[in-house]
Amino acid sequence: MTKDQDKKQKISIKQGRTFAWRLLAYAKPYAGWLTLSLALILIMAFAVNTLPILIKHATDSYLVGDSIEQTIDARTSGLLKTGLLYIAIALFGFLCRYAQGLLTEWVGQRIIFDMRADVFKKILRLDLPFFDTNPVGRLMTRVTSDVDALQRFVTEGVVGTVSDIFMLLGVLGFMIYLSPAMALTLIIVLVPLLLSLGAVNRKLRQAHRDIRTQTSNTNSFLQENITGMTTIQLFNREPSARNDFLEHDKNLRTAHYKEVKFFSLYWPVLELFQGITTVLIIATGGLLLIKHSPYMTIGVLVAYLAYIREFFRPLGSLSDKASTFQQAMASAERIFGLLDTEEIIKNPRTPVAPTELKGAIDFTNAWFAYEDEHWIIRDFNLSVTPGESIAIVGATGAGKSTLISLLARFYDIQRGTIKIDNIDVRNFNKENLRQRIGIVLQEPFIFAGSVRENITLLNPEINKTDVEEAAKMVNAHDFISSLPNGYDEILTERGGGLSLGQKQLLVMARTIAQSPDMIFVLDEATASVDTATEILIQDALNKLIKTRTSIIIAHRLSTIRHVDRILVMKHGKLVDQGTHDELMEHGGYYHQLYTLLLHEQT
Repeated sequence: MTKDQDKKQKISIKQGRTFAWRLLAYAKPYAGWLTLSLALILIMAFAVNTLPILIKHATDSYLVGDSIEQTIDARTSGLLKTGLLYIAIALFGFLCRYAQGLLTEWVGQRIIFDMRADVFKKILRLDLPFFDTNPVGRLMTRVTSDVDALQRFVTEGVVGTVSDIFMLLGVLGFMIYLSPAMALTLIIVLVPLLLSLGAVNRKLRQAHRDIRTQTSNTNSFLQENITGMTTIQLFNREPSARNDFLEHDKNLRTAHYKEVKFFSLYWPVLELFQGITTVLIIATGGLLLIKHSPYMTIGVLVAYLAYIREFFRPLGSLSDKASTFQQAMASAERIFGLLDTEEIIKNPRTPVAPTELKGAIDFTNAWFAYEDEHWIIRDFNLSVTPGESIAIVGATGAGKSTLISLLARFYDIQRGTIKIDNIDVRNFNKENLRQRIGIVLQEPFIFAGSVRENITLLNPEINKTDVEEAAKMVNAHDFISSLPNGYDEILTERGGGLSLGQKQLLVMARTIAQSPDMIFVLDEATASVDTATEILIQDALNKLIKTRTSIIIAHRLSTIRHVDRILVMKHGKLVDQGTHDELMEHGGYYHQLYTLLLHEQT
């Protein structure tokens, strides 16, 4: 092993221990129940390990040696009593094992429930830059496959491992009690056995990590291709998609094969050492019997052979637990990595929380880049007075939508300031800030659920009257009422069955129902709707902008001519501003855009 490999192995072991302790920290609220489970394990281990002692007693007292001198009735009676005691202890051990299994599963499910809740809670807190670089399929793997791996570890691995260890210690203790000399033989065999299993374990850990990685890649690929199925079929890319999937599937198959290859060594190694141990025990015990050692009887030898079986049984179980542990550590590495991801957009320690905002907006020398210094917004300056309605126009990539993301603190600028009512947006609690800003995006997102639930987003503070008033304000009430179940109509994922315009009206109603008290933003929401729907949206806009500071990112010219001011952007800079007539008189970049868009619409 090279120095680098040795270093990586030590780091991996250290991380594994850290993850294990962090995982066990989730068990702290259930310490009492786990203590009861541990007590049941101890009782069960003691009960089960007394059974070979009964076999020894029956053998030495009623079957061989001095027992021959007893009457048949006495020997039969003794065997019967011993047999009944054996059954009673075995039944008691069965009941303890059953109760302990139920209790362990009950506790384990609650631990995993808490962990899955924490993972999803963390995902909800992460910022848009994180989602820009992490595919949805990868995050789904964290919440599903990775948590399931930890569930098996908690419900089967942790307590099961403790149970197996106590069984091993119990067996070893009874074997030392019966014959220290033969117990030494077992210990000598145990050392190379553990070294062999440890070597396999190291290979398994890497194999499990590869499986998790390939599973995540496959899930990401599936999610992306299923979501984009329309595009795939439109351009006849099914053969290419199938080949790409086969490549991902092949990598996943290879990763699983590596796991099976190393895990398959466990049982042959155990069986080999069990056979070696059995031979050594028979040889050692037989030699002591031949020499008439006072410390060896046939009953002791028979009991030892029974203990050998009981000793290697939990070792075999531990091999399964080792596989579960390796899977869990690979998953824990990914889950805790997600939980440890720092939020980029952080709330200030003492956020400003004004009771009322008028809606003044100021961008001062603002610079922003999504990565490195590839500036999307360049030295941007803008002042918007309370209640003013403005429109932002520009070519694709000019930075129009980015301004809205910066205003709502989905991203933070690298230079300059953005202020609302003379307060830097970075001094607001970001959740409170976003609650005051109503944003309608170009691509409306509809959740699976009723129309009412899509408008309220399950906010209990929004009542039935609020929902209908919001729908009427944006002219969505008529089409909603025409649905078979009205506001209780169940919509499928992404709003299947609704037109794009209806989805947009529904999202506008959702935004209004949340009562944004300061700013209303429409991000090219009319870019892809039909003329009739555009008229409905335009009418709703005329109502909304009367009472709020409004920002409209425009594509269709008809949506911007009524605003107080039009801003013209180019390459992240504000190059011109004014009313429509003023900008047309300048004959500059806006005039070029107007002419181009007018040509496209004719």
